[in-house]
Amino acid sequence: MRHKRVAVLSPVAWRTPPRQYGAWETVASNIAEGLVARGWDVTLFATGDSVTRAHLHAVIDRGYEEDSAVDPKVAEYLHISEAFERAAEFDLIHSHYDFMALSYTRLVRTPVLTTIHGFSSAQIMPVYQKYRDGYFASISDSDRAPGLNYLATVYNGIDLNLYPLQESGGDDLIFLGRIHPDKGVHLAIEVARLSGLPLLIAGIIQDEAYFRERVKPFLDDQIRYVGPVDVEGKNELFAHARALLHLNTIPERFGLVLAEANAAGVPVIAMDLGSCREVIEDGQTGFLVASVPEAVRALDRIPEIDRAACRQRVQERFSIETMVEAYERVYCKIFDLEANKRS
Repeated sequence: MRHKRVAVLSPVAWRTPPRQYGAWETVASNIAEGLVARGWDVTLFATGDSVTRAHLHAVIDRGYEEDSAVDPKVAEYLHISEAFERAAEFDLIHSHYDFMALSYTRLVRTPVLTTIHGFSSAQIMPVYQKYRDGYFASISDSDRAPGLNYLATVYNGIDLNLYPLQESGGDDLIFLGRIHPDKGVHLAIEVARLSGLPLLIAGIIQDEAYFRERVKPFLDDQIRYVGPVDVEGKNELFAHARALLHLNTIPERFGLVLAEANAAGVPVIAMDLGSCREVIEDGQTGFLVASVPEAVRALDRIPEIDRAACRQRVQERFSIETMVEAYERVYCKIFDLEANKRS
């Protein structure tokens, strides 16, 4: 099957892979690189500055989040239409483009697999319902919508080479993610203040009012905002971390940072919402909690966590290789279903 031609449709908000933030672009990159390593003929549709061993096809030079001169909607539809206008060149299109690309799927004969990275709002659901008979993959068992034709849950995979094991940590609590109410930065600040431990906050500010009202007033020598970080910056944080705090206020869809922290051996304290219990093994790679007081109490149990075991679990469940092998099985299922349609 590996001689088959696959198009991977990545978003164009950021470069693929992203320099700092960009979970969807990260996963699209890891899939493309993993497929190439296993002998597939892959074309990556992404921004022109993207980095890949696949064939790169771009109509947008830079991501619209990185170039203010780019109109997001113009970029998105030029990009999506380009992939579907070339659909006949591929045996499969693997879309990471949410609901927008679905509107093209009935216009081409090439089968399309859509990995759903999350439902951003209830308002987009009519599109998913219209195309519910397409081929879908979820990124966690918890993040599924009823009525869609899911072929599998495939957990996101990370490049473990980017996150070496930190055999011992420090006293820092760290937060990595979007500065947004959904991610519970204010709850991480509460945990830091109650525990007396230092907290380093890293990530893009996605909600300026939230940052101004719920984060900035609490910044001091103990609680610091360090801005967005790249892989090197994450590893610097991991090297001195006691734990990663992921106190999400809504159900998590997957949570790449959970796997990245565990890969580096850093225990995670996460709210038991959505996919967190699928990524974190309670008591083994971190602790699942339901409140700030529970999170504070969990900090006392961090020495119980075996850092090497954290990395081992990521290697088994959330590596690029594990993810790509799972997608290969999904691709084969699609090819069989398509062959049956023609027979």
